[in-house]
Amino acid sequence: MTSDCGDWLQGLHRFVAREKIVSALRERGLFRGLQSHPMVLPICSRSGDVVEYLLKSQWFVRCREMGARAAQAVQSGALELSPSFHQKNWQFWFSRVGDWCVSRQLWWGHRIPAYLVVGEPGKGGSEDCWVVGRTEAEARGAAADLTGRPGAELALERDPDVLDTWFSSALFPFSALGWPQQTPDLTRFYPLSLLETGSDLLLFWVGRMVMLGTQLTGQLPFSKVLLHAMVRDKQGRKMSKSLGNVLDPRDIIRGVELQVLQEKLRDGNLDPSELAIAAAAQRKDFPHGIPECGTDALRFALCSHGALAGDLHLSVSEVLSSRHFCNKIWNAVRFVLGVLGEKFVPQPAEELALSSPMDAWILSRLARAARECERGFLTRELPLATHALRRFWLHSLCDVYLEVVKPGLSHCPRPPGPPQVLFCCADAGLRLLAPLMPFLAEELWQRLPPRPGGPLAPSVSVAPYPSAGSLEHWYRPELERRFSRVQEVVQALRALRATYQLTKARPRVLLQSSEPREQGIFEDFLEPLGTLGRCGAVGLLPAGAPAPSGWAQAPLSDTLRVYMELQGLVDPHTHLPLLAARRHKLQKQLDGLTAQAPPEGEAETQRQQRLSSLQLELSRLDNAASHLQQLMDASPSPEDPEPSPAVPGGVGPQRPCGHPLVRGQSG
Repeated sequence: MTSDCGDWLQGLHRFVAREKIVSALRERGLFRGLQSHPMVLPICSRSGDVVEYLLKSQWFVRCREMGARAAQAVQSGALELSPSFHQKNWQFWFSRVGDWCVSRQLWWGHRIPAYLVVGEPGKGGSEDCWVVGRTEAEARGAAADLTGRPGAELALERDPDVLDTWFSSALFPFSALGWPQQTPDLTRFYPLSLLETGSDLLLFWVGRMVMLGTQLTGQLPFSKVLLHAMVRDKQGRKMSKSLGNVLDPRDIIRGVELQVLQEKLRDGNLDPSELAIAAAAQRKDFPHGIPECGTDALRFALCSHGALAGDLHLSVSEVLSSRHFCNKIWNAVRFVLGVLGEKFVPQPAEELALSSPMDAWILSRLARAARECERGFLTRELPLATHALRRFWLHSLCDVYLEVVKPGLSHCPRPPGPPQVLFCCADAGLRLLAPLMPFLAEELWQRLPPRPGGPLAPSVSVAPYPSAGSLEHWYRPELERRFSRVQEVVQALRALRATYQLTKARPRVLLQSSEPREQGIFEDFLEPLGTLGRCGAVGLLPAGAPAPSGWAQAPLSDTLRVYMELQGLVDPHTHLPLLAARRHKLQKQLDGLTAQAPPEGEAETQRQQRLSSLQLELSRLDNAASHLQQLMDASPSPEDPEPSPAVPGGVGPQRPCGHPLVRGQSG
């Protein structure tokens, strides 16, 4: 207790003082009774003590004028907040901003530079006399001017309080550069261009940086602010130690066992009941611990969420998916390096000779990725860049182009185009990837052969970033549109193979279109179509020609139909029971979904999508069973086998000349 309570209570513990006061009331006959008084009792999370308020003099910062300048900066457009919906909260808060208490009774922080002049009355007859200075000598000089006495005769005591953490943090943009001295760093780097931080810090930190920056330097500390969403757990809950759902970035990067996670909880300050809940949640969410994912995978997963998408629901499985993406890129570049060899010399991009439409297609996909990345960075929507890079590396380069060129690389002589195209894709693709996966991009880019004649950048991080304009000459949207039709056929062929369970066989394929222009689309892609569809020879059936007997068919549109050879590859007697078993299993799933009460919202959308998928698969199985039944009914006798039709205009696999296929994986 303080001296304000009197000598008889001064220095006593608060709980002891209460008992002494009750005893004094009893002795004087003033005690009327004792009863419970329900109230909210604040408990310190660190010490467990009851928190009680004590009136104490505090230092405040007057914010009205600084707040008005901060509000005007956003209103005039000098300060841009992105996403823009945060402007409403900004204007509302600064229109009602009050004085800011900056005193904190803590052991750490910047100590308040205020000094009490002991024994001197304050200005205007106030109780205490205070002065402010950067050093004690400066404060002593101010005290001498204020009191009219020599500074050496004055006794000064510095206030033991420290500044509010947000006050110290608000000084960071310029104090870290040497302010108040006009240093070269301050001249070069202040004000900053862009601040990126969490949306929950908009008023606590961003607003105070703007207030103090304009007050102390006369300039806004930055001109643009990008605010990302709150990072929550996969269920959308705020991360909390008591829930056991806190994801330490270091644990995701390096990996951690469940036992270590549990030990961290026990070493914390949770009470036994909270500890039991948190430990059970950890065992449920991470039964085998957290696998090692790496820094690049975590960064890429976080950047895959947009600033406008609301709260960010982060899960370890999502980061693990990004790690698998890293592995795909590693294996793809390893394959490319194996193809290039030690004596490979890259050609200038403008002199690149394309040997096939597939070369032109993959370079167009690379140019499209550069356009999307540039748009994502300019609009500060990073998911545009992450999705573009994933589509290029996974779905264009690994899944399509590498699979198409592998057979050709095993023949003599090798076509000159694919190695040069692969180098361009790896070089530009890694430079596009560098801002989002710097460690992986650096490691792989350093292994690529250097371009002759040009200056060699020491790091991928300072190498020229591929702009949309620099790759514009490769961009061919019409070619991409044509090849998208080829990919639709590939999907249909793979679906037919799965339906008839053709695991190793390479059946012949015919395409028939009633539109001459549409048929011309496929003429340049017959060989890639057979490679990607895992088929044999691929040919074009003239419009109006009868369907080949005994071939499976799949309509892709009103004008296009695909035929796949089955005779000699599928035994109807064996496959019909298998199809019946698969149909029974899918029908059971469909009946179960149909019997469920329709949920609401997103769950109902997912349910309808699943229903449509099951119905489509059942229709395919019915068509396949009907076709196999016809084959079985019309199968010729062994003495009179029916010849298979020739494939007009077909393109089959070439015979290797003995050159070994370069070993490697596309991912």
